Amino acid sequence: MDQTVRAQGYKPDLVVEDLMIPSDTVGISLHLRNKRASARKTFPAERTVLLVHGATYSSASLFDVPLGGRSFMDHLAAQGYDVFALDVRGYGGSTRPPEMDAPAQDSAPLVRTDVAVRDLASAVEHILARRGIPRLNLVAMSWGGSVAGAYAADNNDKVQKLALIAPLWLLNAPAPIDSGGALGAYRKVPVLDFRERWLAAAPEAARASLIPEGWFERWAEASLATDPQGNAERPRVMRAVNGPIQDIRDYWGAGKAFYDANDIRVPVLLVHAEWDRDVTTASTQDFFRSLTRAPYRRWVEIGEGTHMVLLEKNRMQAFDAISQFLAERDIHGTPPSS
Repeated sequence: MDQTVRAQGYKPDLVVEDLMIPSDTVGISLHLRNKRASARKTFPAERTVLLVHGATYSSASLFDVPLGGRSFMDHLAAQGYDVFALDVRGYGGSTRPPEMDAPAQDSAPLVRTDVAVRDLASAVEHILARRGIPRLNLVAMSWGGSVAGAYAADNNDKVQKLALIAPLWLLNAPAPIDSGGALGAYRKVPVLDFRERWLAAAPEAARASLIPEGWFERWAEASLATDPQGNAERPRVMRAVNGPIQDIRDYWGAGKAFYDANDIRVPVLLVHAEWDRDVTTASTQDFFRSLTRAPYRRWVEIGEGTHMVLLEKNRMQAFDAISQFLAERDIHGTPPSS
């Protein structure tokens, strides 16, 4: 059974719940955050959304830090969506595998993509049963895009629409996230030092205005807080599993797709930013062209943005593109329920 670890009014018009649900592995529980408008009592499939994070930062870090007064989860919930965000095992509020309490070099890279797909399946089944609906929308970023894409390819009947922000696909250059060398179970990320790499993707003249004042600091502190053990170290770090990087080496960086995009048969939106070095425009174009069986597909390119566009000055362009995609009429001409 799921366990509600916190339930309270988040804002006058929004409700937030933090749930712990079982995975398919004994001793591993998964964190799900839910936000919804307090006035809404029922939510059909078209109005239900599950968010999936990338290879380094948790869902709370990417989707629920209230920059400029509102997070992406707030944005969707305020528009009437029943929004869930998953932390795959090893991330955020989910159980960390016991190997993460030992030195990283003692174990192989943890949480490969196939494990994350299983965790996503557990979350989907929980939400469908909890809400009594047959399917939901998936919105995912970066490595989470490959997790959600692989899940959708095998479970089209449970996915309403698929919106992917800079989804990981076949790489035509070395992955910036992979610094090379032997991979242990996890890596230690010095979050406060990430600003330099983040801004380096943008032209020098644009760097000063890319991240509004105070946003990086608020985001970094929220990210560090997701890993109390790493946050207690000096300098402070956040532990991130290395399974996704191993899969980049074995699949995406080696010219082998982890799954067949041709198996996705639901509407797909791709959101990409022009200065993204982690997932290039060429990689996105290759993925877009591979979605041959999607009923319809769309690619939205955000100007003046990097891989972290959801946390930058132009993030509302990405928010609105996703909101519009989710809200529009489906291929049968039926508008989503209001």
